[in-house]
Amino acid sequence: MTPAGRPAITLALSKGRIFDETLPLLKAAGVEVLEDPEKSRKLILATSHPDVRVVLVRASDVPTYVQYGGADMGVTGKDTLIEHGSQGLYQPLDLQIAKCRISVAVRSDFDYATAVRQGSRLKVATKYVNIAREFFATKGVHVDLIKLYGSMELAPLTGLADAIVDLVSTGNTLKANNLVEVERIMDISSRLVVNQAALKLKQEPIRRLIDVFERTVCAAST
Repeated sequence: MTPAGRPAITLALSKGRIFDETLPLLKAAGVEVLEDPEKSRKLILATSHPDVRVVLVRASDVPTYVQYGGADMGVTGKDTLIEHGSQGLYQPLDLQIAKCRISVAVRSDFDYATAVRQGSRLKVATKYVNIAREFFATKGVHVDLIKLYGSMELAPLTGLADAIVDLVSTGNTLKANNLVEVERIMDISSRLVVNQAALKLKQEPIRRLIDVFERTVCAAST
């Protein structure tokens, strides 16, 4: 423990797929989270290692917690790092977990290819405004971006937008709502991010975790 009684390492995770897929990496380092975040109301979870604790935050807040020292390390998607910025963050590893993609999707009866070819101005709903803006600018497609925070699939169905830019995993949600994936923007996986000051002050325990994570990821990919 640190002199202030705070564990040596605080790791920021978001609930759901990233949390679940980070657990085997922690286990390889001899660290097990002692409570199920889906059953506990606690936002700070103890682990089997006295010098490691987990804080549960929104996925979009992980880089902020790490950047400003609320956590020493965190796991967050490439999409979040692009969208919210990664200033002041050391990114030692692509953990190759929580894999998905960011894609453009439209109603199945919408002729996206023709609209793009004819230079139509498209209305695009997304929470990934920066990624969408860069993608369509590169293609020379004029778009009006509408920022939404959830239920993207509703936007084309209600006439709010011609297209959406969103995360896609299996594509089942798109199919269930009569939408089709028309362009793949980029593949996404989750990164380990580290506070740069913490890396200097707590170099040994942080490097040890990074090394174990790296060996585990390499072993899984061979």
